[in-house]
Amino acid sequence: MLIKKAAVERPDIPNILNREFDVPAPNQVWCGDITYIWAQGKWHYLAVVMDLYARRIVGWAFSNKPDTDLVIKALDMAYEQRGKPQGPLFHSDQGVQYGSRQFRQRLWRYRIRQSMSRRGNCYDNSPMERVFRSLKTELNRPGFLGDPFV
Repeated sequence: MLIKKAAVERPDIPNILNREFDVPAPNQVWCGDITYIWAQGKWHYLAVVMDLYARRIVGWAFSNKPDTDLVIKALDMAYEQRGKPQGPLFHSDQGVQYGSRQFRQRLWRYRIRQSMSRRGNCYDNSPMERVFRSLKTELNRPGFLGDPFV
């Protein structure tokens, strides 16, 4: 399994969210992240976009590659599902997919501002980490779909 990590901090994309996880209304802050899931004898990747207000998943995409297209598909779903909102903040870790030119252009086209966690600091995006922890706990229940997940 190959996952690229950002080599340096992204000073051009500040941590605007700054762990302010209590949001007063929907579509103000979205968080995104990618996780990997072992299924059917190989790794798969799940990208998720969550509206921080209600901790509701508003977009997701599933693929056998953790590439930029994966996170763009999840963002596209969120944007359409939430009625094409103007001006939300999108917060993620510093994964290369989220810092890519293609992803940043999609944010710009949708008029979505970008925020990134500090490098290597999972607590800056802890609501997303909690979603994946809960998901993997459920997937690992004995007998769940008859397929062990990691």
